[in-house]
Amino acid sequence: MPLRIRFSTADLTRLTFATRPDPLWELLLSLHALQAHATDTRLDRWRAGVTLDSATRSLLRLAPPRGYSPDFLTPGEASTGLAAGLDAVLRTPARRIAAELALLTHRPAPPRWGARLACGDRRELADLGRGLAEYHRRTLNPHWARIEKVVDDELSARTRVLAAQGADTMLNSLHPALTWRDRVLEVDGDHVTGELELGGRGLRLVPAYFCRQAPTLLADPGLPPVLVYPAEARPPETATPSGAPGDPAALANLLGATRATALRVLAEGCTTTELGHRAGITTSAASYHASILRSSGLVTTERNGTAVIHQLTVLGADLLGGREARV
Repeated sequence: MPLRIRFSTADLTRLTFATRPDPLWELLLSLHALQAHATDTRLDRWRAGVTLDSATRSLLRLAPPRGYSPDFLTPGEASTGLAAGLDAVLRTPARRIAAELALLTHRPAPPRWGARLACGDRRELADLGRGLAEYHRRTLNPHWARIEKVVDDELSARTRVLAAQGADTMLNSLHPALTWRDRVLEVDGDHVTGELELGGRGLRLVPAYFCRQAPTLLADPGLPPVLVYPAEARPPETATPSGAPGDPAALANLLGATRATALRVLAEGCTTTELGHRAGITTSAASYHASILRSSGLVTTERNGTAVIHQLTVLGADLLGGREARV
């Protein structure tokens, strides 16, 4: 059952985008990516460069690849920069830290330092802040220019859609797992459920480079509402005439939003499981959409051992206006 985010008129006027990559959301999601079983091959080079030392393994205990991660790790203040975000983490009340760590019930109990952190030990909290800062310096900072480029391109594309076609079209085009109708934004996936009433608070949309699965959001409905969704890497030239090969709107009109996303994902060539992972759909849905694209002459499918590999045909590549850049 999807999560339903309910908008009022006031909420639509308070719909905003992040203006830059959020350093703590990127940090948290990169920890998820390090542990993902269905790995995104586009992150292989980055992943190979990450040293899983004891400090990084400690952070992984707070950020499981699926399910709940503590909300205090991604404060809204990080929208203005890493320093402001880390300062907000250090100012988190002990009671809130304890309550959120207690929700990590699907994982083994946090190590001894986690218990001290939950008891309000400020030294442990300071150590956590230093650990986050050091992880960001070693693991994300060397790639920050690429992260900024992908997120900036995403923001430019979405704000153009918003300006030209309005909020309804923009919200429906964000991601295949998001559906907008009757002032309700549905978030599909087994990681979310229930209802979120915005109540005039609006919604901040945060495109994220390391969000490689489905869109996500804070667990606590009392916090300022945020929706984090995958920022798609785009070809160097994204401005194409309306209806021309590769034009995203024309492609979505021709194939449907989900199938158009699948075709763009397949520009790199991938398995059915990887297609579902990258497009934010189930493996069975990925298999179905790949079969439709194959029957239309847009992709080919070959077996490689136990895996099934899908790739674009020349026709498929032409429809995209050329193969897309590797992330």
